[in-house]
Amino acid sequence: MTAPPPPALFYPIVPDIAWLKRLVPLGIKTVQLRIKDAPQEDVRAQVKEAVAVCRAHGCDLIVNDDWPAAIDAGATLVHLGQEDLAAADLAAIRRAGISIGISTHSEDELETALAADPYYVALGPIYETKLKVMKWAPQGLDKITAWKRRIGTLPLVAIGGITPERAPGVIAAGADSVAVITDFITSPHPEARVSLWLDWARKIIQ
Repeated sequence: MTAPPPPALFYPIVPDIAWLKRLVPLGIKTVQLRIKDAPQEDVRAQVKEAVAVCRAHGCDLIVNDDWPAAIDAGATLVHLGQEDLAAADLAAIRRAGISIGISTHSEDELETALAADPYYVALGPIYETKLKVMKWAPQGLDKITAWKRRIGTLPLVAIGGITPERAPGVIAAGADSVAVITDFITSPHPEARVSLWLDWARKIIQ
């Protein structure tokens, strides 16, 4: 299986297909669809539509957790949390040609993730996040540096409480990509906020 491209420098996570259709046309190159508390039939329909939208716009789609829906829709990338990783049929995922990104919060979880041969590792929360209750304290920039030293050339995605003001420090600490949710979801002008992030990413790449 050919290795997928690493996640883009700016990597937004959206809660449904409506958000994805709003933001992907702005020029996003990596997006994660993370649907929670929806009927399975609805999830599968949204994932299928997301695959089509992302293909049309040259954007890499990462499906959160629901690997059966990803297989059904012909998606190629999945993100798994630790609990979902433990329950997933990794052999079936690999047979479908799907690559896996994995969440980590501790040394033990990092070892578990690396044993699953991920195409990226995510670390979080870097800063305090209000999106959901977390049992993990903020990881901080030093943990990013330590994780990157451990995983080498494997892409490292930082997530949790990251803003455009904090992002340069996150990248300088060793992250290859910043995953963002709250910063644009809670903005009064989400499209403008995403455009700001895309401008930042373009300047870094240049």
